[in-house]
Amino acid sequence: MTDDDLNQNTDSDKCILVGSEVKSEYRAEIPSIVNTIVESCSKESCFEHVDAAVIPSRDSVIEIINIAKRILYPGYFENQVIDRANLSYQIGGEVNDLFEKLSKQITNSIMHDCQRYGEKCTQCIYRGKKEALNFLKKIPQLRDVLASDVHAAYEGDPAAKSYDEIIFSYPGLLAITIYRVAHELHKQNITIIPRIMTEYAHSVVGIDIHPGAEIGDHFFIDHGTGVVIGETCEIGDNVRIYQGVTLGAMSFPKDEQGDMIRGNKRHPTIKDGVIIYAGATILGGDTVIGERSVIGGNVWITKSVPPDNTVIIEEPKLIYKKHRK
Repeated sequence: MTDDDLNQNTDSDKCILVGSEVKSEYRAEIPSIVNTIVESCSKESCFEHVDAAVIPSRDSVIEIINIAKRILYPGYFENQVIDRANLSYQIGGEVNDLFEKLSKQITNSIMHDCQRYGEKCTQCIYRGKKEALNFLKKIPQLRDVLASDVHAAYEGDPAAKSYDEIIFSYPGLLAITIYRVAHELHKQNITIIPRIMTEYAHSVVGIDIHPGAEIGDHFFIDHGTGVVIGETCEIGDNVRIYQGVTLGAMSFPKDEQGDMIRGNKRHPTIKDGVIIYAGATILGGDTVIGERSVIGGNVWITKSVPPDNTVIIEEPKLIYKKHRK
């Protein structure tokens, strides 16, 4: 070993020693920082989830959605071919898996509300299993409604080549499928889980449907990006809407204390057979779009429309300018 090698090793050792001292010096400040952060949790402005039951798992809820899709559309979302002779075995396994996962997350939801908000005990584990069974019993009915949605997509989109294409790839059908699952759980007064489901769909396909909305059969969202359907919206049968449509609230009434009043109907009612084109905005709980009416693109509506009417904006004036050579 040369003198240069010795000097290099010595410098390296010094760097390690100095680095260790600097690290220790700065780490010494961490306990006081931790204390400051913990103390800030006691402020009213701090949102914390301490001393509360485990909240339902978003990852588990997404897994529940995927299992439900495989049950609702047998063979479409599997990694292997399903033989009809083995259909009972295949669906039986999926249903058991769905029951176990769903009942656990429902139990977590109920336990969370009990502990978090001091609600009266409702036998969380028992109710979790009971509500999961209640949902499973609805699957045949859910499948019928979703079949009508698939037919609506095929009949409403001349670009659709097959039902398979719609089920495999249409974002509107995915959003509607997740909404219909979430809506049934919402009707069973299960908290948190339905909203996790629809917000997951929102994050994936850009279609925001609140699980509390009431939507009839044969519903089709074409393209879909940017669609918003509010909590108290009511939509009839055979309705078709396009991208960028908002069915929203016009205002949020408040009580004498200035707090927002919740639970009132804030979103419009869309009757049977209505078509709403891209970019239309329809607002207000008292706004009703009558049967078979057509709402043109980019209109802004805050008053009711009678049945069998077409609403469009006045044709804008177009200006043509010849390109300079």
